[in-house]
Amino acid sequence: MEYVFFTYPDCGKCEELKRFLKGTTLEGSEYDLAQKEGRLKVREFLSLVRRDEKGSIVLPVFVLREEGRVLGLFNTAQELDTWLKSKA
Repeated sequence: MEYVFFTYPDCGKCEELKRFLKGTTLEGSEYDLAQKEGRLKVREFLSLVRRDEKGSIVLPVFVLREEGRVLGLFNTAQELDTWLKSKA
């Protein structure tokens, strides 16, 4: 499994998920949505991302993939932890 992780500066939930990831063996890539590269990459997943009532992307966006296939999309460390435990 690999991940694609989209964050934004000064995002508390993004930092929380980063801390959670340090305790896992998951590997992947992180993209900053304040940077052009991140904004371009997230377009691949726009049909999957959650949005709030104003249409803004709910951050962070954590996409877990295996062999290019999306296994899940998570917005919190708790969501990811619950999913990982269900697959153990």
